[in-house]
Order: sequence, then structure tokens, then C-alpha cells
Amino acid sequence: MNWSSLSLFTAKPNLICKGKIAKLAGSIEIDEGLKSARILVLLKGDIEEEHVQELLNRRVKAIVHCGQVMSGMFPTEGPLLLLQHDIPIMEVDAVHADIFLNESEIIIYHDRIQAGCQSISCKSFTREDWLLAQKMANDYASERWDPFIERTLAFAMREKQAVRESLPYLPLRTQFTGRHILVVSDGKGYRKDLQAASGFIAAFKPVLLGVGAGADALLIDGYHPDVIVSDAGQITNRMWKSGAEIIVHTYPDPQGVRDNESSAGLSGPHHLLPCIGNSEDAALLLAYEKGGEWLVTVGVRSYMSDFVTKGLANMGSALLVRMKIGARLVDIKSLQALTQQPTGWRREALSTIGLSCVFIGLSLFQLHWILKRASHAVWKLVGIE
Repeated sequence: MNWSSLSLFTAKPNLICKGKIAKLAGSIEIDEGLKSARILVLLKGDIEEEHVQELLNRRVKAIVHCGQVMSGMFPTEGPLLLLQHDIPIMEVDAVHADIFLNESEIIIYHDRIQAGCQSISCKSFTREDWLLAQKMANDYASERWDPFIERTLAFAMREKQAVRESLPYLPLRTQFTGRHILVVSDGKGYRKDLQAASGFIAAFKPVLLGVGAGADALLIDGYHPDVIVSDAGQITNRMWKSGAEIIVHTYPDPQGVRDNESSAGLSGPHHLLPCIGNSEDAALLLAYEKGGEWLVTVGVRSYMSDFVTKGLANMGSALLVRMKIGARLVDIKSLQALTQQPTGWRREALSTIGLSCVFIGLSLFQLHWILKRASHAVWKLVGIE
């Protein structure tokens, strides 16, 4: 008799979860096409913290990464945040990516994944794995500081004249002069910062200027961007349908000729804006030269650490642009720190007032009792009672 075939003697696998697949071929870009309660299969790309809240909103059951969850190129707290919300993350070999099909059922066990008739091994990504990968990424980022600074200064010296010149005139219908401008990009923590900016938006009704995926974030949160500045490849159908004025950022060549090839194939109405640097730089310069009063940024990369950890080599343009704009540029985090009222003294004051009212009430009650007893004593002496 084959005793191992009996369920009494067969070890049951440790089931983690099961469900339908949502497969992403590229880096994580959350859109309306991602259905709720799916097991997300990633073929590449690190899980960044700005994507985590959206994944939580979509009630993702688990993450299956075909490769390494963290590449080690830059630090990210995204995987840790998912683990803290009890969402399992599994790593499988990249050669198995083809077995995962959209909307097909899979079952995840602690050491293997069942996809249809196929079973493949997997490894759970733990908090200890995240800690080791985070340390390695931080060490790698620090090694790139010196060459990054050298490239930044070289770029700044080469392009300083271009920043001093004005941008080409664009006949926009949006009025910038004398208004606050909210520039929204997709840098670290941009979704959370955009939610925190709701009070500023309601109070000042600023011009909403979306940069790349930042424009999608505005639309997802129910706002209607007035202007969108983006590279041609980042413009989505949702942006075209938003009614915003679309500005395609292009790169001028050394002779000053516009780079029209990058906007080829765009059928919707748009303007071309040749400008050095990235789309964030172009958006900030546009808002500045159009007469924006305060340029408040959300998710705009401003610090050298933002560029170093991402491996971006265009901090030179960012440095020059920020030098040109000066004090009119402020990040939403700084604005909140200046305008937010301290709460500690409020709690103490309310507690003090509440206790004072209680003691005053007890004192009045006690005084009333004493006066009543005294009056009775007086009445007895004078013979009224």
C-alpha cells in the first residue's frame, strides 16, 4: 500500500492566497484598468512607495515579482509598506513569466505557485530581505555622489546661457499672471502630498499644472488640470480627454532647432515647448515666465538625493532653474510646516479649561449648600422657623 498517498500521512501545503492575475508588463503604472482584489504579477520594476497606496486602494491580494523585488539601484520603502499591511510578496524566476496570464487563477503556497497545470517554486520576500536590500541600495547610492556632482556642475556650466534666455511664446488660454500655480509631478510621496494639498487648492484656486504622471494623479483625485506638460511618451488617453492644454516638452539641439520627432504621431491639439532639462524644469520655467505668483510644487524632485537614488543625471538643469525662480518656488511640505497650527497646546488648553469648569461647578454647588445651611441656622435664631 502506498501510505504516502493517504491524506493522513500527506503534509498539506501552507496556503498563502489564491485569486485572479493582473499582469503588468512594464514598471508599475496604476490606472483604471487594474481591477480590485487581484494578485499583481510584475515583470520588472521596483515597488515604489508612491504606488503602494493605490495598490492598497485596489485591495491587491499579493505581489508576484518575476525577478528581484528590489533591484538595489535605489532605496524604496514600498515593499516594506506592503508587508506591514500583510500583503505577501513572492519572487519567482523571470523565465516563468509566460505562464502568468491575465485573469487566470493562481494559488500561492509558501514555497511554490500553482498556475493552471504548472507548478513553479517561489521565495517569500520578507522584512529581513527588505532591510538587506535597502542597506545595499543606500550604499550604492552613496558611491554615486562624486560622479553625479561632477556631471551636474558640467551640465550647469554648459547650459547656463540657455536658462538665462526666455522660453518661446506659447498662446495659452490659461491665465497665469498673479495666480498661484500648483505644479504636480510624480516624485516621492506625490499621492500623499497631493491629498494634503486639498486645503490649499480649495482656498486659493491655483492653476493646476500636471507634469507627466502627475497630471494623471490630479485626474484620479477628481481635479481638472488646466495645463499638462509632458514628454510625448507619457501622455495618456485620460490626459487627452481632460480638456487641459497639452504642452509637449521637446529638447532643442545645439543649433536651437526644435526636436519635432519626439512629438510625431500625436493627433490631439498641443503645443511644443523646446527646453533644456526634464519636463519638471520646463513646467517650472513656463509657470515662472507666465507670471505665476507662487509656484507650489507637489512631487517635484528638488534635492540631490532624489536624483542620485533614481540615477538621474539632469540635476544641473534643476539647479539652474531653481536659481532663476528663486523665492517664488516652495514645496507643499514646507508650506504645510509653516501654516499648520501646533496641536499640543490646544489639547493642553482644552484639558485645562475642562477641568477648570468642573472645579468651578463643584465649588458653586458647595457654596450653594453652605449658604443654604447658614440661612436655615439664621432663620432658627430669629424664630422664623
